[in-house]
Amino acid sequence: MGSALEYYDFFIYGSAAALIFPKIFFDDSDPATATLLSLASFGVAYAARPVGALFLGHVGDRLGRKKIMLFTLFLMGVSTFLIGCLPTRAQAGGLAPVLLVLCRVLQGVSAAGEQASASSMSLEHAPAHRRGFFTSFTLSGTQGGQLIATLVFLPVAALPEPQLLSWGWRVPFWASAAVAVVGYLIRRRLAETPAFARQAASEGVAKLPLAVLLREHWADVLRVVAGALIASVSTIFTVWALAYATSDAVGMSRSSMLWVGALANVAALGAIPLWAMLSDRIGRRPVYLIGAVGSAVTMFLYLWAISARSYPLTLVAGIVAFGVVYSAANGVWPAFYGEMFSTRVRMSGMAVGTQIGFAVAGFAVTFAASIAGPDGTDWSAVGLFTAALCVPPVIAALSARETHRVPTERLGEREGQRSARREAVSA
Repeated sequence: MGSALEYYDFFIYGSAAALIFPKIFFDDSDPATATLLSLASFGVAYAARPVGALFLGHVGDRLGRKKIMLFTLFLMGVSTFLIGCLPTRAQAGGLAPVLLVLCRVLQGVSAAGEQASASSMSLEHAPAHRRGFFTSFTLSGTQGGQLIATLVFLPVAALPEPQLLSWGWRVPFWASAAVAVVGYLIRRRLAETPAFARQAASEGVAKLPLAVLLREHWADVLRVVAGALIASVSTIFTVWALAYATSDAVGMSRSSMLWVGALANVAALGAIPLWAMLSDRIGRRPVYLIGAVGSAVTMFLYLWAISARSYPLTLVAGIVAFGVVYSAANGVWPAFYGEMFSTRVRMSGMAVGTQIGFAVAGFAVTFAASIAGPDGTDWSAVGLFTAALCVPPVIAALSARETHRVPTERLGEREGQRSARREAVSA
């Protein structure tokens, strides 16, 4: 529930960046450039996330997961509410986009700690044989937040343009104040995880988790960085494809394309736990690979359907690509990545690794807009670009150790530790 509420805040920016902000925060005398700058402001949050990950991951491994989950919820709520209060370019000139980017940076810092802390808490509370299923709740929450953000924007996008651009777009951002209160009421009673409590009581917490992480788990951090590039599928689907489909070149309506995103997210809410349950039976790697390889193919088909101006094809392709196939990788990665690290550095490892990869994924939208040509219609180049970004996640999964049957207390053991344990058991 907390992740859904927090990511509602994060994703309403994506819809606004594609549909609204080019017209009110950037110079709309050149629509293509204004759209490019607006999409770049969407990516700024992803650039800020590695910085937030370094700080919040350290604090989470030192003081516990719960404190970070409360802090990130407060920071996200405040920064999102402030976006709804900002003056437009017509009112404040060049200061308006500067303030917008600053608030977006704060959103990025918050998001950096949210998924890592929520995923770590879910994994460390879960039964050992069902970690994939329980940890997928975090991503179900993320998809739920994206769905809520899309549904909230549907009536807003249907407003006449004068009302939409003057006050209508602000309402979803103002709603974040209520979102933050509800999230706090949910999270304030959370208990710290048993694994973290045992670690703190027995061996103690690491004084410098980042140093331990880079000394003992550097290869896994690199795997997570590469794996996190799979999020490019989400950002291109959510933002670039929406901007492309509603452009003058294609001409689909804002409301119809928002419904594609909404229904794809509904499908994802059903698919994510099913894929996660499958990973508890057959392993994380095969399920993750289905999502990574399948996304490279189905995203290409989705963009082709948009270019064909066929709404039924676009709807079906969007649900299959984002709602079903992408969910295989998206629903499994919280367990897959988290199981690579020990309790002492789990949150730091997940936060740093994912947020560096997500930073690239955030700016994938900007790169896509730049390679789509001056008129923004070269969808095939964007499809190939998305497919190329799915290659590093495939390599990362193939090189990773399968962990779905490893006991929770033995996760993140180095080879020397595993050998010593086997020798002790043999003796």
